[in-house]
Amino acid sequence: MEKILIIDDEAFICENVQRILSSEGFQVLTANSGQQARDLVASEEIDLALLDLNLGTEDGIDVLKGLKEIDPELLVIIITGYGSVESAVESLKLGAFHYMKKPFKADALRLIVKLALKTQTLKREVRKLRRGDGSLPGPSPIIGRSDAFNEVVAQVREIARIPSTVLITGESGTGKELVARAIHDLSDRRDASFVAINCASIPASLLESELFGHEKGSFTGAAARKKGLFEEAHHGTIFLDEIGEMDMAVQAKLLRVLQEKTIRRVGAVKDIDIDVRVVAATNRDLLQRIAEKSFREDLFYRLNVFPIHIPPLRERTPDIAALAAYFLDNFSRAFGRQFRDVSPEAERLMAQYAWPGNVRELRNVIERICIMRSGPTLLAEHLPQEIRSGHYSDAAGTPANAIAIPEGLGLEEAISSIEKALIEKALQQTAGNVLQTAANLKIPRGTLRYKMEKYGL
Repeated sequence: MEKILIIDDEAFICENVQRILSSEGFQVLTANSGQQARDLVASEEIDLALLDLNLGTEDGIDVLKGLKEIDPELLVIIITGYGSVESAVESLKLGAFHYMKKPFKADALRLIVKLALKTQTLKREVRKLRRGDGSLPGPSPIIGRSDAFNEVVAQVREIARIPSTVLITGESGTGKELVARAIHDLSDRRDASFVAINCASIPASLLESELFGHEKGSFTGAAARKKGLFEEAHHGTIFLDEIGEMDMAVQAKLLRVLQEKTIRRVGAVKDIDIDVRVVAATNRDLLQRIAEKSFREDLFYRLNVFPIHIPPLRERTPDIAALAAYFLDNFSRAFGRQFRDVSPEAERLMAQYAWPGNVRELRNVIERICIMRSGPTLLAEHLPQEIRSGHYSDAAGTPANAIAIPEGLGLEEAISSIEKALIEKALQQTAGNVLQTAANLKIPRGTLRYKMEKYGL
């Protein structure tokens, strides 16, 4: 709901305009002085202000200047009496949107207000486009402007209307599910279901039933027939996240589904034809998993028809400011804050930070700031200590992520010391998540646990 501020020292004018605009569904606030108006603009997200140039002893031009200093993007319609046209023209030069002479008709007021609000909406969209927002559709748009991001966008647009299987790779938190949703939203299947499942979150004994369904009595607890997610996604898209963690037995059945385009419920004797587009994702190195005999090679080639790799945020530095601005706008509106921009110093610090948690970490940081602070500008001091310090250099200028080689150690001891430090830092970056740390280090989880025990981590 758009929020409109009426600034007039005549109570009956405020009441009249408030009645007219409230009937159109707008939220209307009133102020009878310049100071009250400035306080409201500083504390509320105002979309449009109607300002009377004759505010008793106050100069409306000065009030306009003050409002524009607080919010340069605020649209202001000037209300002026007969004989104040010169002041109205001056106000237009200062950035006012339009002026109306008293007395004015209700229909004329409605028309100019709706035009102003439409203009405000268009200006916001232009600002979003300039900073790269909304490059791919979806409930949570995928945002960026880096070359690496544009490559992902091009791949998504290329594959969306072709029903081939897609394998999305990338670190945790890079937005693999958002890319999968964008593929679905741009495809001919957009009106059917998009069904997502995290293969790592469901025990292997239950995953087959979740994917393919089961018949009544097929196992203990199967009290009724149940459709699987493949059936729910008929004519749509199924997104298999963390496909690298899928049990080998279920992998074999998934391979058959991809080959035959049919499923068989647990306990059933007949196959069911399905028309489902499969998009899979993983943060693991599937070729390494194949070498470890924990992922089927034939399934990999069935899934990897059209691969899309999403680079980590540290390799997409130009996207950080655009993403921060998008999250800031969303959370500021959701929490009733007044953030409008990010300071250059805060942008610089965010650009040099490594973002081990990728886009998810950036989103959480901005959300936390909007919970704890209010605008109008996100400053460097609002950022968490780890971002302000950058984890890049210490007081002596030595990169903090660099690992010093201990003196007086033989080669084997030095290698062990460096390996321990690497594993320790990798664990810190994932908050102790062993599965994610193993993926980041590209070693088996069992190997990581062995080394953690070896080094007492």
